[in-house]
Amino acid sequence: MRKLIISTLLAATMASGFAAPASAQSRDEIRRDRQDLRQEQRELERARRHGDRRDIREERRDVQHARRELREDRRDYRRNEWRDYRRHNRNLYARGHWRSPYRYHAFHPGGRIGSGYYGPRYYIADPWRYRLPPARGHHRWVRHYDDVLLVDTRRGIVLDVIRGFFW
Repeated sequence: MRKLIISTLLAATMASGFAAPASAQSRDEIRRDRQDLRQEQRELERARRHGDRRDIREERRDVQHARRELREDRRDYRRNEWRDYRRHNRNLYARGHWRSPYRYHAFHPGGRIGSGYYGPRYYIADPWRYRLPPARGHHRWVRHYDDVLLVDTRRGIVLDVIRGFFW
């Protein structure tokens, strides 16, 4: 009986993971996170009026957690917005005649990158064209073969990597 329950739970988990991509649920998740944050803020106000220090401390933690969830879901939604757009505009993401004088290297967030890899000729001039989140300040989206890297051009640090972005 135990094995049956575990296998059923495992199958349900696997099926739900393949049913819909995370980005398809993002708008609903963001809406729910906003509602949760408002609810937690109301509870914090109630605790300030009628509760003791322990209640206030617990409610503050809950508000912080709700803010963090909302921030993460917003970031994930903006970061993955390009997936649906790419599916319907395949020719925009075609590799084309792009060539690099360097061999392919699988970069990772947090790693350093040589300035030759993120020179102006590799910048993605219009990130919105590909539905990438905007690069702020000294950050630039850079193409490296089929991957896209978000690079801090001041320090040469890779901030984000999207693998297989171009076909």
